[in-house]
Amino acid sequence: MRNKMTKVQIPVTAAMSSYLGALSFGYVIGFSSPALPLMQLANEPMYKNSDAASWFGSVVTLGAMFGCPAAGWLVERMGRKMTLLVTSLPFLFGWIAISFGNSLSVLHFGRVLTGFASGMVCVVSPLYIAETSTKDLRGMLGSGVQLFITIGILLVYVFGNVVSWRALAFIGAVLPIVATIFTLRIPETPRYLLNTNQKSEALRSLLWLRGTTAIAEEECRDMEENTDAADEKVSWSEFRKPELLRPLIVSMMIMIFQQLSGINVVMFYSVSICQSAGFSHASGFASVAIAAVQVVGTIAACFLMDRAGRRYLLIFAGFGMAVSCFMLGGYYHASVQTTLLSESVSSTSATSSGLSWLALVSLMVYILAFALGWGPIPMLLMSEIFPARARGAASAIASLTNWMFAFMVTKEFAALQNFVGMDGTFIFFGACCFVAAIYVYRCVPETKGKSLEEIELYFLGRGSRGI
Repeated sequence: MRNKMTKVQIPVTAAMSSYLGALSFGYVIGFSSPALPLMQLANEPMYKNSDAASWFGSVVTLGAMFGCPAAGWLVERMGRKMTLLVTSLPFLFGWIAISFGNSLSVLHFGRVLTGFASGMVCVVSPLYIAETSTKDLRGMLGSGVQLFITIGILLVYVFGNVVSWRALAFIGAVLPIVATIFTLRIPETPRYLLNTNQKSEALRSLLWLRGTTAIAEEECRDMEENTDAADEKVSWSEFRKPELLRPLIVSMMIMIFQQLSGINVVMFYSVSICQSAGFSHASGFASVAIAAVQVVGTIAACFLMDRAGRRYLLIFAGFGMAVSCFMLGGYYHASVQTTLLSESVSSTSATSSGLSWLALVSLMVYILAFALGWGPIPMLLMSEIFPARARGAASAIASLTNWMFAFMVTKEFAALQNFVGMDGTFIFFGACCFVAAIYVYRCVPETKGKSLEEIELYFLGRGSRGI
């Protein structure tokens, strides 16, 4: 029992620095929700300046678009551990700028820096965990990245109800300091060390991670079989080869579908949906409750990931989100019709009440389904399916795709709403979720319980969809 606990505790300890980066990432995502209303009060920097507030919320995605390729370059040149350390710097300076800045330019610059760091986290955190975990724990530990993102969102919502926005930003500055302390205590990943011809250091890293010399040496031999191919630095022209192009397309499509699921829009409207269900005087509580549901769902995903498998969770979650979006679309359509065609105040009230509770249930089901599948799995798959020599560059491309579509969906949401209405918008997102589930069924391999080397062989054409 003690040996079993040790086999779990050591990889969890190694993953903690990546988790703290994800915690900061979640804190960044959630910050604007409680902070922006406070920043727009009288005598605050964004008083009566909705344009500045809008930019403050959106420039995170622009910063992340630059952070992804930067991390992709750094993980190959400086290593995974050093990139984790570097990631703490833009987080730290960004939060300090927001906490102490008075001008809009300083506040926006701080927001860009935290977005830049968030983009880096999307690349390096899943990668570090995938390369240090055993194949039996990789799903659970990889899902922990999304879990800590949701915990970060929950923390900033909770703190946002009790402290000022400057104090909220200052708390954010503490997180990268703690992450740096943890990162200094962990080893570089053995796969990176082998790929850079540092076998003795790789063995030392494996011994730290696995605890016994015999296991470390056996795993090192397995990794060395792929080292010769990994020694060659990948060029952009090689992405036309099937063994690189196929996993890249799979990862990019999963990232695109994640954003086309409408998660950002659903979260944006979640408070208004809760208010319509009778929580009009507790919007802060509603935000915390929704974030808590995400955390609970992601915890469940961590335990199910290596039991149910990635494909089944994505398919199940995709259909669940599709049904929920269709119900939300029906809610908004019926609400409009009820408002236009109601014959009496009493009938309108009764109908709206019933519809509102239906919307609330749909919202909770959507968030739970997303947390079970389309929240944690895209980054986990990204860290698993690329060959060693292209893992950094390919992960950067996939993460960049995710952030680009996040920006596009958020930016074009208003135009889509004006064109087809809120009901049509949610029906569109539901259709995307349905198509996403079909795509996973037809095109995405199962990686549960397989080593990174076995997954690489599948994309070389030497394995079945179940690998």
